[in-house]
Amino acid sequence: MSKDADEQKLPLTTLTAMVVGGMVGAGVFSIPRNFAQATGIYGALIAWAIAGAGMLMLAFVFQTLANRKPDLDAGVYAYARAGFGPYVGFFSAFGYWASACVGNVSYWILIKSTLGAFLPVLGQGNTVVAVAISSAGVWAFHFLVLRGVREAAAINKIVTIAKVVPLLLFLVLTIFFLKPDVFVANLWGGSAGDYGNLFEQVKSTMLVTVFVFLGIEGASNYSRLAQRREDVGIATVSGFLGVLALFASVSILSYGILPRTELAQLRQPSVGGVLEAAVGHWGAVFIGAGVIVSVLGAYLAWTLMAAEVLSVAAKRQDMPAFLAHENANQVPSSALLMTTLLIQVVLVATLFSDDAFTFALSLCSHLSLIPYFLSAAFALMLVFRKETYEKDPGDLGKDAIIAILATVYTIFLLFAGGTKFLLLGFIIYAPGTILYYITRKELGKQLFTPAEWILFGVAVVGCLVGIHGLVTGYITI
Repeated sequence: MSKDADEQKLPLTTLTAMVVGGMVGAGVFSIPRNFAQATGIYGALIAWAIAGAGMLMLAFVFQTLANRKPDLDAGVYAYARAGFGPYVGFFSAFGYWASACVGNVSYWILIKSTLGAFLPVLGQGNTVVAVAISSAGVWAFHFLVLRGVREAAAINKIVTIAKVVPLLLFLVLTIFFLKPDVFVANLWGGSAGDYGNLFEQVKSTMLVTVFVFLGIEGASNYSRLAQRREDVGIATVSGFLGVLALFASVSILSYGILPRTELAQLRQPSVGGVLEAAVGHWGAVFIGAGVIVSVLGAYLAWTLMAAEVLSVAAKRQDMPAFLAHENANQVPSSALLMTTLLIQVVLVATLFSDDAFTFALSLCSHLSLIPYFLSAAFALMLVFRKETYEKDPGDLGKDAIIAILATVYTIFLLFAGGTKFLLLGFIIYAPGTILYYITRKELGKQLFTPAEWILFGVAVVGCLVGIHGLVTGYITI
């Protein structure tokens, strides 16, 4: 191995920062309001328990696959392809990439919305001025990443530390200023003892928890750059557990500062409103600065992930060959350019949306669930086939339980989100198949197998139904 190649290898601390950096972004700063609109403390505790258990199973899935399939690079894409063929692999790679791009747009909207509290010209983040400033930022990050994966990842590690500090201070201050009477009054989201309503409250928080945990697969996506293969699994699980504790604490402690009705009406980022109620206006300003640092760090992490997955898909001949090109710094420059261009297009489109931020978050979450589901299903497939378990059959039972729970959890979330985002997802997936067509033509290979024709047909029908829904107003964005 050359010295330059060895220098590109990422240590455990950097891999863990990729996981934490991917998850600690916009979502955590919106938690108090989002949870208060749906439930009280009891419902929040149940929701975090369910989401934590489900996402922990996914973390274990990524850990298991990283150890049992060390030859598979780029995480979610590679697992889907290995388990279900090239077209499903393309679906996973394309959907994951589109999800990252849509999520990145939401980051810029939140930054400008945060600044909009002080600079009215930025509004809610989707005014002409806000989009122009965001566009400049998008291209600045593009040229930063072109300098090298390791350099960008090292910057992300520094940013991750910087953005966690304001949240830790938030926890300390909310504990100090917590009002026991307010906390007790917020125990139930509705009438005390109304367990039926409690179930509905928990259900309504599920997609909120999905968004805040997006990025759990961050280390798996860079498995080929890890100094030690086992570090991928360690980084995934340890990073997740730390983030879960942070997110749950932010949501629960907020209930001890303001009544639930007031929490539900806070301006986003609502963490700033909670701290302002506790310590004064400087709290909102302090959190606002933290939001900007946090979101820029998450943007960097997701840009790296998106370009990496698209590039590896091209190298595996499931995307057009031009996307596999790398520059002298080993950065997938063509994939990065395509990523930046899509972000730019969606950013401009937010000018015509009434609630661009919420819509972007919801669509981002749903697009990510399909790659997650395929990864869990691949782990389940390995168990049923007993593949890679020849030397240690004793792990079969444990891994089977993990894979089943992770698969059921992701299926539940796909349907919990409703048909709206399933159809909107097909509107993105079906046209994206054009890239797959170009790839197969380049290779001179058969376009689809019979099963893949069926999948393509489902995507086309879903796309047409979704477009019809948008035209008739049945689906709104």
